[in-house]
Amino acid sequence: MALEHALLVALCEQPASGLDLTKRFGRSIGFFWSATHQQIYRVLGRMDGDGWVTVEEVAQQGRPDKKVYAVTDLGRTTLADWLAEPTDTEHLRSELALKMRAASWGDRQAVLEVVRANLADHHLRLDHYEQLVARDYPDPSTLSGLELDQYLVLRGGVLMEQTWITWLTEYLEAHGS
Repeated sequence: MALEHALLVALCEQPASGLDLTKRFGRSIGFFWSATHQQIYRVLGRMDGDGWVTVEEVAQQGRPDKKVYAVTDLGRTTLADWLAEPTDTEHLRSELALKMRAASWGDRQAVLEVVRANLADHHLRLDHYEQLVARDYPDPSTLSGLELDQYLVLRGGVLMEQTWITWLTEYLEAHGS
């Protein structure tokens, strides 16, 4: 997947400025596709040049005008074509897993500290995801369409964090930590 596709998804959900997109990446889309502020602006410029988005200058009081991007018909067709393409199974590529496997050849206590720190991060992420579920989707059985898709992606995040927590806890317990 390219950043262009993530931006098309975000802009199909709601037209936005580059700053708004950066904020949304920080709190939702960024959970499964990350991008820097600079990357987002660079790609938006390319998407505008390719005709995938339109740009509207919106006047702001006391601040420079902001550019609000929206998806064009060509952008929607591009997104639809990408959606129809097969997706390879994602492979786990984890520096942490490699360190865990190699711990016997180095400072195991240092690796265990790294595992503990990652475990704490996964607990924080899980807590955040669960708060989002409780706040935004208190009754998932009533959802359909876009809201159901958004919930199910968030649910996938919950399940992945639970898996990381289970795995890292098992590793630490196996090493008496």
